[in-house]
Amino acid sequence: MIMRLVIAIACEIFCFACSIQNWVTTIHVIICYGCMCSYFTPQISAIMVHELSKHHSIFNQFMREIRDEEIQKDKMRFRRNVERIGEIMAYEISKTFDYAVHEVTTPLGVAEVSLPACKPLLCTILRAGLPMHQGMLNIFDHADSAFVAAFRKHDAAGNFEIEVDYVSSPPIDGVELILCDPMLATGFSLEKVYKKLMQRGTPARVHIACVIASETGLNHLRSKLPENTRYWIGAVDSELTAHSYIVPGLGDAGDLAFGVKE
Repeated sequence: MIMRLVIAIACEIFCFACSIQNWVTTIHVIICYGCMCSYFTPQISAIMVHELSKHHSIFNQFMREIRDEEIQKDKMRFRRNVERIGEIMAYEISKTFDYAVHEVTTPLGVAEVSLPACKPLLCTILRAGLPMHQGMLNIFDHADSAFVAAFRKHDAAGNFEIEVDYVSSPPIDGVELILCDPMLATGFSLEKVYKKLMQRGTPARVHIACVIASETGLNHLRSKLPENTRYWIGAVDSELTAHSYIVPGLGDAGDLAFGVKE
């Protein structure tokens, strides 16, 4: 009798242990499946949008100074800081290029070095983008340059449309196209500029480089431009006013760099 009771208890314990093991196995499978889904699903937010101020570096010192309402009054310092931001962004962008190995002859032998396989084309929206363009050009010193004039055309009610009235660009087929605009507010300007340029050819890849972007403008561009477009942003600000100004932003980048326009 006692032996039967012991055997029955042992069987119950064994069944309970098996049940626990099945649950653990099931949970493990669910977790693994979730990880696999996460792995095989393109993580566009993490991969395609690079917000440089999220990382600790000297970059944030330059971002602070262009935002500071007192420091930004020094036009030369403002332009130089935007130029520095352009230099750092260019370096970061260069990490995503395709590279090919070349040989270089030194006084003592031959060394191998990896160089970009594609030549970048820097496209800037006048006039605010000029300091950022210069920063990019300091790094990509063999790059070609394109320039576009785009502005807000306001009506009597205060509404506006984006007018693009000047485009000067070398051929863009097969290049790494980098569109520079310090302030990405609504995203309409960059969208129109992109469409104008696409009438002239097809680049290998498109990069959008901005000092400050609004969440609204960034989301708008991501809905209009190719999915593989990379966005290089100094900082993303959450608010866009009814008049399409970024808050906290920094003000009007063109006016701060070159003087208030009439």
